[in-house]
Amino acid sequence: MKLQLATWPEIETYLERSRSIIVPIGSTEQHGPTGMIGTDALCPEIVADGMAEEKELLIGPTLSIGMAQHHLAFPGSVSLRPSTLIRVVSDVVESLAGHGFEHFFFLNGHGGNIATVQAAFSEIWASASFAGRDSGLRLQLHNWFQGPRVVRLSRELYGDGDGSHATPSEISLVLSGYPQAERDVALEPKMPPSGSIRDARDFRRQHPDGRMGARSDLATAEHGRRLRDAAVADALEVFG
Repeated sequence: MKLQLATWPEIETYLERSRSIIVPIGSTEQHGPTGMIGTDALCPEIVADGMAEEKELLIGPTLSIGMAQHHLAFPGSVSLRPSTLIRVVSDVVESLAGHGFEHFFFLNGHGGNIATVQAAFSEIWASASFAGRDSGLRLQLHNWFQGPRVVRLSRELYGDGDGSHATPSEISLVLSGYPQAERDVALEPKMPPSGSIRDARDFRRQHPDGRMGARSDLATAEHGRRLRDAAVADALEVFG
């Protein structure tokens, strides 16, 4: 069940049996010559759909723009400042908590969001602490790409070639839901360099085609279906 496709009476009825909501969160950023710019938002959406197939869970609207300043030297990338994303996450939680939601499962597809979302959680809890009240909120962040089943399968499929950006695992997961996204592009070098992340121009200098240590050419839709199953199992285990 997706919040955007429901009516308010349907949400009111849902709240009678559950106070949980999945919030997919990702990014709008370059993913090399073969990965779609929406990859980091599409991946958690695909996993969230799989979770909802297993359990009767509500999926909230995807927060599709994240903290991706280091990709801004590539056309099409969009970023929020960390301070802005903290406010966005906080406002989403406070809006829905006001209706009775208590368990927020942020299903994340972008590594650059991790520190900022955790900071947003800390701000929410701090507000309750300084006010001398119990927030009553269970706030979880789950990064689909770090689940143990996904990590094992990615290592099995790609070895050291999964890398850290424009990975074959995330591109494969997108292909499982969007087979039309496949691009036939010659990638050179096959194994691009890894490195640190600083500002956007530095990132473009170090990683001219946008990949970080990732053999994006290894991605397939069949791999993506296996990764989807693994990611759904990992997420449901954490969700509890």
